[in-house]
Amino acid sequence: MIQTIDAAAFQRAVIHAYAAINAQKQAINDLNVFPVPDGDTGTNMTLTIGAAAQDMKKKQYDGVGQAANAAASALLRGARGNSGVILSLLFRGFAKAVRDKTTMDGADLAMALDFGVAAAYKAVMKPAEGTILTVLRDISTKADECEKKRMTAEEALDAIVVEAY
Repeated sequence: MIQTIDAAAFQRAVIHAYAAINAQKQAINDLNVFPVPDGDTGTNMTLTIGAAAQDMKKKQYDGVGQAANAAASALLRGARGNSGVILSLLFRGFAKAVRDKTTMDGADLAMALDFGVAAAYKAVMKPAEGTILTVLRDISTKADECEKKRMTAEEALDAIVVEAY
């Protein structure tokens, strides 16, 4: 059982997140009907997280805080469309919460998601229910529940993924 997430695990997670979003890009595009049915959310998110995945492949980091900060910077530089900007802000808040951490446990993960979700919500003038913001809020709530139950990082991530679905 994985108790904590280190820089290498964080980097692998970003790389795998890119692969997962890229594999579902068209399905995500097809879901994109609000606020405008422009059908590019999957494409924009793939391009955005792809920038971070490329950076995560180039360098090893001493701590999860350094890796998260590098990912957030790459996401901001690579942000495409509204969904990309929201994703980059999620990571910006996340990175802020773990900036001094070498590793993060379940409690750190919950706090980082709270920071990330707050940053993402602040960027949207009129957040609407049923969007990616709703999913982010719900996973942040789940992370808080996991922290209260003192779950390991692995247990918390498993529960968060289930909640996201």
